[in-house]
Amino acid sequence: MIYFLGRYLHPQFEIFSYLRLVEYLSARAIGAALTAILLTLFFTPLFIRYLHRHGFVDQRRDTGVVSSADKAGTPVMGGAIFAGCVLVSCLLWCNLANLYLLVVLIGMAWFGTIGLFDDLTKMRAKSGDKGLSESKKLLWQAAFAAFVVILLVSPVSPVPADQAGAFYIPFLKTPLFNSVWFYMPIVFFFILVVGNSVNITDGLDGLAIVPSVFVLGVLGIFGWILGNAIWARYLNYPPLPGAGELAVFCSAFVGAGIGFLYFNSYPAQVFMGDTGALAIGGCMAVLSVMLKQEALFLILGGLFVAEAVTSQIQDKIGIKWLGRRIFLRAPLHHQMQYKGLAETKVVIRLWIVAGILALTALATLKLR
Repeated sequence: MIYFLGRYLHPQFEIFSYLRLVEYLSARAIGAALTAILLTLFFTPLFIRYLHRHGFVDQRRDTGVVSSADKAGTPVMGGAIFAGCVLVSCLLWCNLANLYLLVVLIGMAWFGTIGLFDDLTKMRAKSGDKGLSESKKLLWQAAFAAFVVILLVSPVSPVPADQAGAFYIPFLKTPLFNSVWFYMPIVFFFILVVGNSVNITDGLDGLAIVPSVFVLGVLGIFGWILGNAIWARYLNYPPLPGAGELAVFCSAFVGAGIGFLYFNSYPAQVFMGDTGALAIGGCMAVLSVMLKQEALFLILGGLFVAEAVTSQIQDKIGIKWLGRRIFLRAPLHHQMQYKGLAETKVVIRLWIVAGILALTALATLKLR
């Protein structure tokens, strides 16, 4: 809204000349971040009271670690207010005609809606283990993944046609391959895996939101660079015209994430729930695909990858195939807790790991 209003007013009226700032991504990114922070700080307490009044509180689930017992009764579905603040900030500051942005917003909304139904199902059943079935969630997530795959090969794709099937890995200037038939299955499964990775990580107070802020912050920098033809060519990346708008989205996300951490840090006043975890996972997955940084996510989102891998190895290989545990507990953060580390120490140590991984991913920009 501010973007379109500024573009209309500043050429027409001298008094609104300062609105020419909307032409600059940096100005709108700062505005989006500040708006999202303020919205989150103001509305989250109101939303917490609403959740308390209507009984939308966490349902106890046995994770095999001592600290899980005191989580019951904490309001859940805080991810709804988080995602809502990101959306409002984007409506104010972003160019809503940008297809890169629209796909990411749709991804966040789609996955967040799946998470919302999952949370509501748990509330009705009064059990943390009785949400939507895994098959139902995967079916709806697969529908969106298929939509992205079709979009990328369609004439209206925001990604240049010569880059539609290109798969890049860090440190290499040229794509590993450029084939739609090889690339599209990777995109499909990447969205499914990354879309669920935050949900697996979101098990301790504040654990998931800070690494998510790191990931989106770095992807925002990539978006700004790849959307700028001069900087992209200087750093040996293929230019992605229009991708710079994603920097504004990422700034709004970072702002809302910082605001949400104010209430989600230990001891948490609200949990993001599956609503927030899936919304974050969905937008991270789509951002990585739109910016052609799927392989980089193995570094940038290494914490989420480790959490997802340990959980799947434990459940699918250990429990279901071998009939025994491979790890003492899974995912990774519960393993650390089971070994005697306090919850806050586990969270802060994993934040540090996530920060190191984010800086490493950022370094690949120049090491190319």
